[in-house]
Amino acid sequence: MTKPIASTAPRDNRPAPGLVDLQQASLFLDFDGTLVGIAAHPGAVQVSDRLRGLLARLTTKFPGRVAIVSGRPIAELKQFLGSTALVFAGSHGVEMLWPDGTASEPPRPDDLGPVIQEMQRLQKVHSAIVIERKPFGVALHYRAEPQAEDACRRLATGLAKSTGLTLQSGKMVFELRAPGADKGGALRTLLRTPAMAGSMPIFIGDDDTDEAAFVVAAEMGGFGILVGADRPTAAHYRLDDVEATLAWLETACGEDS
Repeated sequence: MTKPIASTAPRDNRPAPGLVDLQQASLFLDFDGTLVGIAAHPGAVQVSDRLRGLLARLTTKFPGRVAIVSGRPIAELKQFLGSTALVFAGSHGVEMLWPDGTASEPPRPDDLGPVIQEMQRLQKVHSAIVIERKPFGVALHYRAEPQAEDACRRLATGLAKSTGLTLQSGKMVFELRAPGADKGGALRTLLRTPAMAGSMPIFIGDDDTDEAAFVVAAEMGGFGILVGADRPTAAHYRLDDVEATLAWLETACGEDS
């Protein structure tokens, strides 16, 4: 099994992944900030034909071994990406969907209604914050009103304590979601499936929510790739941005970037 060859191009402190034999690998890909640029509103992201074509080629080359692992619900991911042969782990791994239609999801948390009401009260004070309702959680985005960060953090922290929901921070967002699942757990579950068992996991992501998956990928004999500026992370390698990620994945398909 070929391990990655670190790039000699100047970077911060973490090298870019170089050539790697992916024949025995499984690819786990975050969505926002990794495959598509982050938009001001969650519904405003743009999915390029380039990305759709790339994912189709990856699933052909690595059948059953390409998964989208995202905080978004699976229904949203499928709307953006269409009908594919991808494996989906949505809502941070709370829900899963396999290409044959097999699905797994727990009951919806009971506490989301009151949580949303409290967030709506805060929204009356900070009108630019965005409340994103999800099947297994709710996210509070303050990208359009950065000065609301402290107020959003205080509210989210208090709601997590009072409801028992898991608090997850991200890029200008605080999310409350069903407990007992994260992206690292999603990798462990997926790596037990027949198609992925014994493969080398490679996880590509950009956010704090991806750190648990970086850790598990390394534990299971693979590695993580951070997308974006270098920072303290469990990922071994780094790519500059979405463009660099797509180019690296195209190389994995044996294409010129």
